Amino acid sequence: MNHLPIVDLTIIAVYFAAMIAVGIILSGKNKETEQYTVASGAIPGWALGMSFYATFLSAITFLGDPGKSFGANWNSFVFSLSMPFAAIIASKFFVPFYRNSEAISAYTHLEERFGPWARTYAMICFVLIQLARMGTIFYSIALTLKALTGYSMPAIMITTGICIVVYTMMGGMKAVIWTEVVQAVIKTLGALLILYLIVSQLDGGFEYIVDTGKANDKFSLGSFRISGFSMSTFWVIFLYGFFINLNNFGIDQNYIQRYHTARNSRDASRSIWMCVVFYVPVSMLFFFIGTALYAYYNQHPELILPLQQQVAAEKNIALANLSPADYGDRVLPFFMRNEVPRGLLGLIIAAILSAAMSTMSSGMNSSATVFLKDIYLRYFNKDASPKAQMRVLYVATAVMGVLAISFGIGMIGVKSLLDAWWKLAGIFSGGILGLFLLGLLARKAKNIEAVIAVIIGVLVIIWVTFSRQLPDNYAWLRTNLHANMTIVIGTLTIFLTGKFLAGLRKSSRPTH
Repeated sequence: MNHLPIVDLTIIAVYFAAMIAVGIILSGKNKETEQYTVASGAIPGWALGMSFYATFLSAITFLGDPGKSFGANWNSFVFSLSMPFAAIIASKFFVPFYRNSEAISAYTHLEERFGPWARTYAMICFVLIQLARMGTIFYSIALTLKALTGYSMPAIMITTGICIVVYTMMGGMKAVIWTEVVQAVIKTLGALLILYLIVSQLDGGFEYIVDTGKANDKFSLGSFRISGFSMSTFWVIFLYGFFINLNNFGIDQNYIQRYHTARNSRDASRSIWMCVVFYVPVSMLFFFIGTALYAYYNQHPELILPLQQQVAAEKNIALANLSPADYGDRVLPFFMRNEVPRGLLGLIIAAILSAAMSTMSSGMNSSATVFLKDIYLRYFNKDASPKAQMRVLYVATAVMGVLAISFGIGMIGVKSLLDAWWKLAGIFSGGILGLFLLGLLARKAKNIEAVIAVIIGVLVIIWVTFSRQLPDNYAWLRTNLHANMTIVIGTLTIFLTGKFLAGLRKSSRPTH
């Protein structure tokens, strides 16, 4: 049961070989950094939109979304509902801003506003975000393939990581975008195939899924009450999603870099909306898959018992005390292993791998780009030759891959993929988005206000993140804010503090 049939292994091997072949074919065209980092600005808008969609539809979505809706409800889907609101701001303000600046690095603007420290600080935050994202994705791949093959999770991460690093190093951004177009189609078809297989094995089909979901409150988007932002309500997830998506579209090098691959600003703006139009309904599909799995095992409880017994033994708790949330992330791989026919299983695994590759390859490429632009050329060798710059890009890509694999291995054992990723993203994103908004919207803010605001903001982020672990003697310092509020509080603290200090300095000037 723990070993994939030859036909499925062959499909997976062919998929990996095809992706690496694309990198090899395109590697000969990457003679200059502009070709490697922004595909010489020759990508059509529709392809860029599919690329954004593929990046959002990562392996975290494939496993995390069904896992959350199986273990709880649709509260996390509110993240997707916030995307259009962030897209309005991004398409109207962010895209023209970056396209007009012509700087490939998203953080050049911060140096112009506040000095070199701001650029380096933002770059470090971005790299930490990418490591968290890629590490979580490596973990999700390993979680799936371990259930299907029995191989150790570290071995799976290292093997898949090598393939992804080689493909990314050789192909550059052009390979990333065009393979993401293909991967977007594969991932969507994979999700539809999974849902079909679940529904086809259920007595009552869709009607039974809906009835079971309603009876167990599975379609709830969370409470609409505003109660101190201490619970995972509709508004907490909406605010989190809005700020995270502002960060994605407005300051994340992973996205900013691809704005420059578009032929013009109009195509770049349209690509954001294409991403939203595809991602929102497809993310709903994944949440529905989780509810469908809940209905399936509600109808066939004997089939889920082996997984429940395994998880209870690992957690050393009684089977009666086990909740669906304890094994939500494992349900889809468990279903795939036991219920999906030969051949189709290989196709679904290829879809999950494509979901992982699209996000990680773009993350590695953009991380290597900011290292070249913001560190190497800024501090070490501003007159580096094209060949030297390409070597730096290759080495930086490989290093990011190794670090991401290490991060993924360190995540083994987390309870929820989605919760872990959201918490890490909130911590690292709050400090960078607040500084960016301060530089963009508070024109009177100077270097000193930015420095003070970032210091205060980082301290607040640390407080919100770790105050719950304070001993009882310092219980008065604890906060009840939900972890997803970290990016909201951190961003607003930096922006409002900097703006207030700038206004204070202005009002304190002597009048004549």
